[in-house]
Amino acid sequence: MELTAADIAAAVGGELTGRAEAVAHSFVIDTRQLEAGGCFVALVAERDGHDFVPDAWARGATIALVGREVATPNDRASVRVQEPLDGLRALGAMARDRLRRAVVVGVTGSAGKTATKDLLTAALESTRTVHSSPASFNNEAGVPLTLLGAPLDAEAVVAEMGARFAGNIAALCEVARPDAGIVTNVGLAHAGLLGGPEGIARAKGELLEALPAHGLAVFEAGTAVAGQLRSSTEARVLTVGGEEVPGADVRVRRVRLDDDLRPHFELDTPWGSASVQLALRGEHQVQNAAMAAAVAGDLGVPLDELAAGLGRAVAAPGRMQLLRGSGGVVVLNDAYNASPPSTAAALRSLARLPVRGRKIAVLGEMRELGEHAGTEHEAIGRLAAECGVRVLVLVGDGARPVARGAQQASTPHAVEIVAVADAEAARVAACDLVRAGDAVLVKASRAVGLELVAEALMGAAVDA
Repeated sequence: MELTAADIAAAVGGELTGRAEAVAHSFVIDTRQLEAGGCFVALVAERDGHDFVPDAWARGATIALVGREVATPNDRASVRVQEPLDGLRALGAMARDRLRRAVVVGVTGSAGKTATKDLLTAALESTRTVHSSPASFNNEAGVPLTLLGAPLDAEAVVAEMGARFAGNIAALCEVARPDAGIVTNVGLAHAGLLGGPEGIARAKGELLEALPAHGLAVFEAGTAVAGQLRSSTEARVLTVGGEEVPGADVRVRRVRLDDDLRPHFELDTPWGSASVQLALRGEHQVQNAAMAAAVAGDLGVPLDELAAGLGRAVAAPGRMQLLRGSGGVVVLNDAYNASPPSTAAALRSLARLPVRGRKIAVLGEMRELGEHAGTEHEAIGRLAAECGVRVLVLVGDGARPVARGAQQASTPHAVEIVAVADAEAARVAACDLVRAGDAVLVKASRAVGLELVAEALMGAAVDA
């Protein structure tokens, strides 16, 4: 979206210095992503964005949105506000006003947000001009940046929305004003910050509460929170479920996975039935695809084009990436992030891999679970044993309860436990342990840094 410095100053109520006619074609909060002609927003977080304003000018920024006075070249402009993040939110709201043709779809949940966003984008692309959140731009800065990045002729914007605290999603919805909302999953991600399962359901329900009466709410049928989610919205509701779930509006059946964990299934919808083959890996992606199908079908995408679009969606790096090495080693790299539901899904996927060797899981801590951390990590340990994992490499003190769970599991085989301090030690241990024919899952919360392990194990592996 193209804005002048004068446009920006008016939208944020800021003080303009320099050339009012300066134009920005893009908006970033990281100068490494800045393209010439962009606007740099100097957020103050772990690092002070104002320290990078000179770098932004050097990289070709035409406008800077700042919270204090900065040196501004004569042919550029700066706009000063009290709080740059509030200014960015105001710009996002203005961008939403200008996207008059666009249906905005919010996607939230404890797991599966990014995959569902990507699936919905792919399902819509054959019939609409679509813009969606890059990577995981799902927070107070990411949602406004998503809206600002949309072209004015966009007919759909798919915005991922995350929550760490109560009220986060409500605040994002004030900016994005979604027409439709998807709640992918209500698990225990960020449970320590959101107040346990009930608090998580309320937080995710903030998206549905924000929908207009003519909007659309999509969530899973048959779960403990389905009634709570339904009562939180005045919008129309479409529910999703498997063939065993009574009353679901969009249903999946006859799910099967190939040797590379790619699902094939039958999709039954209010608009007909279709066969779907996904490129994304893992049985859990079937539910995400059905959620995307519910929105795309409701927006009028023909069922055959919808199904084909779902099949074109590809995984983001570090998310259920399957690689095969020359020695027969298989690496399931899902190190981008971790929560109880996503870790459980990854372990079940590991169990489905047809390999002649052992199943090995390199697991780090699932963070921000609060008082549930111990029991949830133990549950993952039990599941790992039940899924046939023979070796657990546990990274950091937070992952130690996984060992207790694995040792308590009633399985015919013992699980070898290797406890290490950090990602570097995990890299050394995993490379020493792995033999030809083994399959290795790498999974942890992002801050643990287990992508280091995945990269080392990949070696000469090639994407399957």
